[in-house]
Amino acid sequence: MGDPGGAPRGVPAGPRTAAVVVASTRAARGVYVDETGPLLVEGLRQMGLAVEDAVVVEDGEPVGRALRAALDAGAAVVVSTGGTGLTPQDLTPEQTAPLLDRELPGLAEALRAQGREKGVATASLSRGLAGTVGTALVVNLPGSPGACRDGLAVLADVLPHALDQVAGGDHARP
Repeated sequence: MGDPGGAPRGVPAGPRTAAVVVASTRAARGVYVDETGPLLVEGLRQMGLAVEDAVVVEDGEPVGRALRAALDAGAAVVVSTGGTGLTPQDLTPEQTAPLLDRELPGLAEALRAQGREKGVATASLSRGLAGTVGTALVVNLPGSPGACRDGLAVLADVLPHALDQVAGGDHARP
């Protein structure tokens, strides 16, 4: 098992890349400045991933296009923020689901549980998904800075192992 910047046996060495997609119609239109994208970019960089600035798109189909573009560009991890709630325009899970080869319901539930543990009862309402697309990991987070910080805490604990596994690495042996 390696760190997120390392590579398991048979996987090319070098830093793995990540991408951040912000789903926010208001931020995309300049109504306000997004805070979640930069927070996620910095957190993923601290985990050893190579990450460019976040892409901010309107809710709905633009989210699906941005996720596909990040995956097509070779990102090992794609984290989205926003669009996981209950309003009619919150469609990030619907844009994510068709892309996934395998869902990771335990990871999505761990992300919700982290928020609940912090006393955010509404964390249970997040419809965010997590799963794999080929050898990439895709994770949906809610669109608040607190939820993104909580999500980074969960990812920091599991990302190295998840990336090794999805790339074909073996379980570490004692």
